[in-house]
Amino acid sequence: MAYSGAQSLQSLIVFLAVLVVIAGVGIGAWSMRPVPTYSSEERKAGSPFDATFTAENTNSWFPMKGLKLACVLDHVRASGREPTLIEATDVRFPAGAGTELKPGESATFKCPFRALFGLPPLNEDYGVVQRSQIYFHASYELPFIGTIRLSDNSVPFFLNTRLLPPRWTSKPE
Repeated sequence: MAYSGAQSLQSLIVFLAVLVVIAGVGIGAWSMRPVPTYSSEERKAGSPFDATFTAENTNSWFPMKGLKLACVLDHVRASGREPTLIEATDVRFPAGAGTELKPGESATFKCPFRALFGLPPLNEDYGVVQRSQIYFHASYELPFIGTIRLSDNSVPFFLNTRLLPPRWTSKPE
C-alpha cells in the first residue's frame, strides 16, 4: 500500500511539473509577442487633434503583419461624451512594407478627431483638448499563426502643455 501511495504521489508531482512547464512556455511566448509603442509628433500650429502619431514595433524578433490602427477618444471630462473609436487615417508604413511593421520599424498615422467636434473654433479650443483623453487600438496577426488576430490598447494619452510645443504624451509630466 505504501508503494502504490508513493507511486501516485510521484505521478502527481510529474503531472504538476509538466503543467508548470507548459504554463511557463505559454507565458514566455505571450510576453515575446510584438506590441506597438506610440508617440506624438510636435504640433506647432492648428488643432492638437490634427497631430501625427507614430506606432513602432519595438519587438526585436517578430513582425506585426496586417496591422490596423484605430484611435479612441476615451472621454472629454465634464462633457458626457461616450468613448468613440475611429479608424486612423493617413497611415504610412515603411516603403514596400504593405501593412507590416518589421522589428524596429515605425508607421505614422493621424486620428480624425476633428470630425467628432465639428467646425472651428471648438476643435481648436485648448480647454476641450486639455480635458480630453485618447488611446490607440491596434490589431494584427499573431506571428506564425496568421489566422489569429491580436489586439492591443495603448495607455491613455493626454495633451501635455508643459512641453513646447505641446504634444500628446502617455502621462502628464
